[in-house]
Amino acid sequence: MTVKTRFAPSPTGYLHIGGVRTALFSWAYARHHKGEFLLRIEDTDLARSTAESVNIILEGMNWVGLNYDNADHVVYQTRRFDRYKQVIAELLEKGHAYYCYCSKEELEAMRDQAEKEGTATYDRRWRPEEGKTLPEIPAGREPVVRFKMPLEGITRWQDLVKGEIAIPNEALDDLIIARADGTPTYNFCVVVDDFDMGITHVIRGDDHVNNTPKQINILKAVGATLPEYGHLPMILNEQGRKISKRSGDTVAITEFDAMGILPEAMLNYLARLGWAHGDDEFFTMAQFTEWFDLKDVSPSPSRMDLKKLYWINGEHIKATPNDKLAALLKDRLAIRGIRDTARPALEDVLALVKDRAQDLNALADECLYFYEKQTPAEADVAKHWDEEASARMLRFAERLEAVDNWNAEAIHELFKPFCEEEGIKMGKLGMPLRLVVCGTAKTPSVDAVLALIGKEEVLRRIRS
Repeated sequence: MTVKTRFAPSPTGYLHIGGVRTALFSWAYARHHKGEFLLRIEDTDLARSTAESVNIILEGMNWVGLNYDNADHVVYQTRRFDRYKQVIAELLEKGHAYYCYCSKEELEAMRDQAEKEGTATYDRRWRPEEGKTLPEIPAGREPVVRFKMPLEGITRWQDLVKGEIAIPNEALDDLIIARADGTPTYNFCVVVDDFDMGITHVIRGDDHVNNTPKQINILKAVGATLPEYGHLPMILNEQGRKISKRSGDTVAITEFDAMGILPEAMLNYLARLGWAHGDDEFFTMAQFTEWFDLKDVSPSPSRMDLKKLYWINGEHIKATPNDKLAALLKDRLAIRGIRDTARPALEDVLALVKDRAQDLNALADECLYFYEKQTPAEADVAKHWDEEASARMLRFAERLEAVDNWNAEAIHELFKPFCEEEGIKMGKLGMPLRLVVCGTAKTPSVDAVLALIGKEEVLRRIRS
């Protein structure tokens, strides 16, 4: 058997982190078992689904690098209405479904009664049974189509994350599978799609647990082989509450790109939300797919921790080749007014500073002073610049100008003799030198910084 999983988002908004974590686990399970990972766009909510949201989903999947195997043939539910109607007709013909002519007012009355009695919402008054007389069909009323759920017994499955789950069939409504206008409903479309796509493992959020027994019974009625199910617990915000845009939580995957998060770091972090491989925190996606198993997924909710995300991102920045980092930083530097990064070479600058930043925006800021002196903070000037600093910097510039072989070692050799002659400690040279050349008191080793900026530019900055 070839393992087939799917990610099936609805294009009614942004691609959120919970969806990406679901996609990641589905992708990893398929890749671990040398199977297929498919994408399906569940766009039957015609009022809320938009082409813009579809593009956001596709762009988000591309950004994080979760490649799906049907890239040229993504399944869109709105293109499959003829197939849904065909299956509905078959269910009606075989007696697995029936027409229901209830009015909105009748359904509301049933709902109120069910809440009082704790029973199923729909009283099945239009469900055909042997010896039962159905109501008279109201004139001019278009019916919905309902699925005949079993009335007795239990629908159970061995959930790959939560263990055995059992739902009494008497608690299941005869759900509507086609509206009065003929359009199919969510739970029905999902069943037909999973059947036709040959999905063997449905990995999704645990907000779908209540849908699963309904879908299992429809799958049995259409003669499908049941997939295995694994329901992932939700991701909570840092306060332990459900993540919400209204609460100020960062939830859209595109927001993390703007925050300077690397996609591989995002996936690494999301992989650890609810799954573990010993004490491993930092790993590649190749390692993750080798290790991944749903049995290692916790059934308990996970909690966002932005501090940990930034730490993991910093580790991935350190491990990323400098030429790749340079390409990722070009646009961020351009926004900051730096477009020419040839002198010094941005790759050389990154080799010196990339371990000082935990996101790409901070990393871009770390690179600025190599190309253009920054305006020093008043607090740094007050702390490190005294009345002797200007004259001392000019005297040190004379020493720098005499250096023939301009490199960090040659510059470093100037420090001790100069400090001894001036009767100062290294801080009285190094900190003002950073301020006058870079415009910041926080840099890597100052000799290495000066070497990269270049002799001519260093002297120009000091003397200006």
